[in-house]
Amino acid sequence: MTKFLTATILLFTLIACGQTSVKQESGENKTKTIEGWKTLSENNYAIQYPSNWELNQNGQMGTSFILLSSLENKEDQFRENVNLIIQDLTGRNIDLDKYSEISEGQVKSMITNSNIQESKRIKNGNKEYHQLIYTGDQGQYHLKFEQYYWVEKEKAYVLTLTCQQNTFANFKEIGENILNSFSFTN
Repeated sequence: MTKFLTATILLFTLIACGQTSVKQESGENKTKTIEGWKTLSENNYAIQYPSNWELNQNGQMGTSFILLSSLENKEDQFRENVNLIIQDLTGRNIDLDKYSEISEGQVKSMITNSNIQESKRIKNGNKEYHQLIYTGDQGQYHLKFEQYYWVEKEKAYVLTLTCQQNTFANFKEIGENILNSFSFTN
């Protein structure tokens, strides 16, 4: 299991480096539509994103999708992004508590100069998820990550916002609007 989660941690950091507030209605787990945004609807989930962000569903590095911001100027070499990884946990007997604990350990051991800033459980309507915010270095990039974890029907859903540390404040609101628009459709 450790190798499995290690691969996941490495996966989302590599995705981040390879790339040059809406609330859910209580009790119903439905998301309000954001005017001017696009919606990605799949068999078991949906997410909204700004129309000027690029959707990539080629499965790069095991992702279900990657949403990429536009470059801000000619000097900008990093595209802030949101990605989703779905892991099959069948037969592993891992709940949200255990998954979050393992993931935090992997962040501490696998991410250079990692610093966990926040780790908390959030209940939204009838769904519960874990939020993890941390910083770390990957190559030349000093990154900040905000992740949401769900464990549903023996699958872990890891939704990650990745920004450079010095631009996180600029992307926090829009990034969290994207993260908070995620909903299960089954």
